[in-house]
Amino acid sequence: MNKKLPDPNTLHPIAGYEKEIYVKPAVKNPNIIVGDFTYIADSDFESHVTHHYDFIGDKLIIGKFCQIAAGVEFVMNGANHQMNAVTTFPFYTLEDWNMKPPARSDLPLKGDTVIGNDVWIGQNAVILPGVRIGDGVIVGANSVVGSNVEPYTIVAGNPARLIRKRFEDEMIALLEKFAWWDKPIEEINSLIPILTSGDSETVRNFLKEN
Repeated sequence: MNKKLPDPNTLHPIAGYEKEIYVKPAVKNPNIIVGDFTYIADSDFESHVTHHYDFIGDKLIIGKFCQIAAGVEFVMNGANHQMNAVTTFPFYTLEDWNMKPPARSDLPLKGDTVIGNDVWIGQNAVILPGVRIGDGVIVGANSVVGSNVEPYTIVAGNPARLIRKRFEDEMIALLEKFAWWDKPIEEINSLIPILTSGDSETVRNFLKEN
């Protein structure tokens, strides 16, 4: 039995393999907030967060135990251009043009991007500004997610659309209430047989009792 507990502050969770990292200890931008044990299949997370400018102040918030595949991009609000004028060309960002920055109210800012816990984001998926993705969601590879996603659903496509719920409503409610990701590491270790079981009836009964 392994007596050493997983450490969320470990950068490389697979010994000798540098192309997968826990994100939390790698992040330096204070506007990127990531929970314990969320990983990405790359050695540099912040390069996957684009158009993230300090003067806008939007945040990328990601929960615990998320699985982020290679090529995923989180597009932040800085990618949005003014759309209520004749031109969308951003003169104010380029040198020697006589334009002051537009008022924030003239920009289509969508707010913070929030990803829940235990979310699996497939390879090359794109998450657009201001999207909120619930706990337990699976995002298919190459999807473009431009609207909110309900917990424990599977979405895919461009634009991403609901494929199906992962579980029936009672099970989803039980899982949200149980919130296994917030439990101590020792307890999560002991829960692995339940968390990885494909027997939904056994899992449902356990959740009802706990």
